[in-house]
Amino acid sequence: MELGLSGKTALITGGSRGIGLAVAKALAAEGVRLHLAARTAKDLEAAKATITQSHGVEVVLHAGDGGKSETMTQLAAAVPELDILVNNAGAIPVGTLEDLVESRWREAWELKLFGYINLTRAVFTRMKARRKGVIINVLGAAGERPTAGYIAGSTANAGLMAFTQALGGASTDHGIRVVGVNPGLIATDRMKDMMSARALKELGDAGRWRELIGDRPFGRPGEPEEVADVVTFLASDRASYVSGTIVTVDGGGTTRAKGV
Repeated sequence: MELGLSGKTALITGGSRGIGLAVAKALAAEGVRLHLAARTAKDLEAAKATITQSHGVEVVLHAGDGGKSETMTQLAAAVPELDILVNNAGAIPVGTLEDLVESRWREAWELKLFGYINLTRAVFTRMKARRKGVIINVLGAAGERPTAGYIAGSTANAGLMAFTQALGGASTDHGIRVVGVNPGLIATDRMKDMMSARALKELGDAGRWRELIGDRPFGRPGEPEEVADVVTFLASDRASYVSGTIVTVDGGGTTRAKGV
């Protein structure tokens, strides 16, 4: 299927690892010029090397702390002719209300919750002037099925789902689409870190995290590439009538957990 993405420009936050890197590779395969943002310059350089080995697209790197509003303002200004924004950065820790102190909670929300909102605000204004653009927020299935053991992440994801739906319902008046993607349990380094922390707390041994995966759909976690393929389709004109909605990529895990 021809997606018509060649020659477009995309900015991906958290683009050096995991789902963000998978999205970058998928878009690069379609001929998209890339701007990758992440905290660590070394990780960004490694991501660029991986992409340019396989795809002859331009890759521009932006290292900085996405938890600071001024960083997001500068990032938006650095890519004025932007067609696609993929908000993906953010790592909210596992923990109950009593586990997470206020400073840790706020630090995580500054990067993911407010990071998404601040960058979207800056980019949205520029996209309105051009009357075109796509904003894709990579969130998390915990926003649909909140748990007390991941309370900070569940709450942030639920808030960003509402943010995506509200903005995406009105953005079409300006030629802009805003959509969300909710990955379930995906086999990234972050997933392993989260499951290891849970295994340490529940089983007393971080190395036993695989025992907690349980009865997953298709008997496995999802792969980053499976999420990236959905993001790539949503970024294309093939999804031109999709806005203000959330696409869940979890193998049916969310509804399975509800007993549906």
